[in-house]
Amino acid sequence: MKIACLTFNPIQENTYVVWDDTNECAVIDAGNSTSKENAALDAFIAQHGLKPVLALNTHGHFDHLLGVEHLRRTYGIPFALSGKDAFLIETASVSGTIYGVAIGSMPVQVDINLDERREIAFGRTLLRVIPTPGHTPGHVSLFEPQTQSLFTGDTLFRESIGRTDLPGGDYSWIMRSILDELLPLGDDVRVYPGHGPETTLGHETLYNPFITEVLNQEVGYK
Repeated sequence: MKIACLTFNPIQENTYVVWDDTNECAVIDAGNSTSKENAALDAFIAQHGLKPVLALNTHGHFDHLLGVEHLRRTYGIPFALSGKDAFLIETASVSGTIYGVAIGSMPVQVDINLDERREIAFGRTLLRVIPTPGHTPGHVSLFEPQTQSLFTGDTLFRESIGRTDLPGGDYSWIMRSILDELLPLGDDVRVYPGHGPETTLGHETLYNPFITEVLNQEVGYK
C-alpha cells in the first residue's frame, strides 16, 4: 500500500490518499476546502493514474469533511463514516464559523456506516476498522497490517492526543482507545495522524506525556 499526505484548509488537516497496485484508491479524511485545493487533489489523483473508489473518514469534524462532497460529485464514490458521528455533519457550518472557516457543501448522507464494519476494502487492500471513541463518539482508526500503517485521525498525534472538550468528547474514552486498542498493535506501527507529523506507537509509548503519565500511574483514566 502506498500513502501520500496532502495538508489542506486553515486547520492544516492531513488528507491521505492510499492505493495499491490495482491503482484503486481511498481518500481518508478529505479536507480540501477551496477550488485550488480541489484541483491539487484531483491533479495528484490524475498524475498517479489512480481510480478513487471510497471517501473514508475517521470522524465527523468539519475540517476532515470539507472535501468529501467534491469527491462524491467528481468521482461518484461512497462516503464512509461512523453513524455515531453523523450529527456532526449537521453542525459543521456552526463549527466552521467558530473557527473562521468557510463551509461549502457537506455530504447529505453516510453511504457506508462504519459501525457495521470490522474491515473495509479497496483494490487488494483491507483496512481494519478500530473503534477509538473519545475525540468524538464515533471516531475510528484504520489499520493496514501488512505495512503496519495506522490512520489515527484526531485520536493520537505525535506526542499529543485529540481534544476531548468538544461535544461528544471524553478523556476516559480516548485514553482507553489509545491504551487498550492502539498501543497493543505494536511499537513498530507507523502512525498517520489527522494533524501534524507522522510517528510510531513505540515513540508515543516513550514520549507522549498523556500516555506516560497513565503508564507511570500518575493519572487514572478509567
